[in-house]
Amino acid sequence: MKSLLFVFVFAAALNGCGVVAAPCRIASAGLKIVPVVGDVAAAPTDACAAVID
Repeated sequence: MKSLLFVFVFAAALNGCGVVAAPCRIASAGLKIVPVVGDVAAAPTDACAAVID
């Protein structure tokens, strides 16, 4: 029950397009951790988030 409440509060904080763009932003952040090629690999997910916003 607490996890459901947390998800609801988190979604309300990100209202609108932020909820839809969150998976793109999370994937981008994960890819940017990779040394050398992280920024290049994250470019498509950054573009995805930019289009949604």
